[in-house]
Amino acid sequence: MFDSASFIEEAAQKMKDEIDDVAIIACSGGVDSTVAAVIANQAIGDKLHCVYVDTGLMRKNETEEIQSMLSTHGLNLTTVFAENRYFEALKGITEPEQKRKIIGELFIRIFEEEQTKVNAKYLVQGTIAPDWIESGGGVRDTIKSHHNVGGLPEDMTLLVVEPLRDLYKDEVRDLARTLEIKVAERQPFPGPGLAIRCLGELTKERVHAVREACAIVEEEFENAASEGKMEIPWQYFAALLPVKSVGVHGDVRVYGETVVVRAVQSLDGMSARYSEIPHSILQKISTRITNSLKESVNRVVYDITHKPPGTIEWE
Repeated sequence: MFDSASFIEEAAQKMKDEIDDVAIIACSGGVDSTVAAVIANQAIGDKLHCVYVDTGLMRKNETEEIQSMLSTHGLNLTTVFAENRYFEALKGITEPEQKRKIIGELFIRIFEEEQTKVNAKYLVQGTIAPDWIESGGGVRDTIKSHHNVGGLPEDMTLLVVEPLRDLYKDEVRDLARTLEIKVAERQPFPGPGLAIRCLGELTKERVHAVREACAIVEEEFENAASEGKMEIPWQYFAALLPVKSVGVHGDVRVYGETVVVRAVQSLDGMSARYSEIPHSILQKISTRITNSLKESVNRVVYDITHKPPGTIEWE
């Protein structure tokens, strides 16, 4: 049986022995990177510099919430606002793996810039087992490259430390509960952010649309769960598809894109079953999304695919 208290003690001691100089950590505010940051902070204290990158691909109000949450754990946090750099680097890119590679390389380049400011030698990451398993290598097929694994450039100079590398999501959540971290129950959010929930070309307008749709899905599911109308899914979000279909606004014929709502139940993310959501809740979500985004979206669908054969995210 997994002993979270023992793991934390052993991981902190290992990092204390391994890290002999300044380290930075890519702290996204998700459960994986936050657990890694809190354990690293216990191990090396002032030698740890936490860096959060606002890529412009985050969820609604996410940057402010993450800054507030991380400050409660006494982490030394620097926020880098890099929205324009990311959109410029991703301009015209539609292929999913290419998106991930570009995001991964820019991710490292930004940290190398921060490295020079604090003279860091190590990069601590919240990589967990599904990340490197799905990223392929050796005899494993690449299912999708995770930006902190398959997206890392070969010429990076930072030494990578991954204290959670052999753990699965349920075990990391146990660590978060033991550490009393607020995001212990936070649903997974991909490292590349909304870039992989916005299929096709990434523009600020399209990312805005999927950000608003995701916020509506999260709000409606969480409200319904709190009222006892449904079980909260393990992961739930919206994705924007580059598929246009005819619609009607008043008496005007228009073409708009399609939003797909995705919700699954899972233990560790390696497999999942789609969540059976009451139709009344899906209807409310559809109405809110098409009303809020009537200039760009006119159709909402619900994904009923398990993993496998599908993945949880669409890209």
